[in-house]
Amino acid sequence: MPTVTWDHVHLRSPDPEATATWLRDILGAEIIRGPGRIDVQLGGARVFIAEVAPGDGVNAPPVTPYQGLDHFGLTVKDIDAVAAEIKAKGVEFTKEPTTIRPGVRICFIRGPQGISIELLERDKKYT
Repeated sequence: MPTVTWDHVHLRSPDPEATATWLRDILGAEIIRGPGRIDVQLGGARVFIAEVAPGDGVNAPPVTPYQGLDHFGLTVKDIDAVAAEIKAKGVEFTKEPTTIRPGVRICFIRGPQGISIELLERDKKYT
């Protein structure tokens, strides 16, 4: 079997600047600008954000859930405090913080272009 490691996640947006700003303001991403592009560093992963212009032939975002890539998950510390903080910023929750099994608490938020983002905390205190 080959050895693989993550390199990046690639998003498409009609407004890459707004998407990068949302990721920074809501999830603490670091914006990285390069010639003709904007990326973010988020949770140890590089996220490329490509611009979508009218007539590019790019489909509209699907409504979740759907087949294919469903969401990406980010680990946080103190999920309830994080949820309260981002809820105060007006972020839409598609699933409120919930303990799904002993030791795992999750919530889902809707990001730019309808991206589904899971926040999760693994801690024995959740039973």
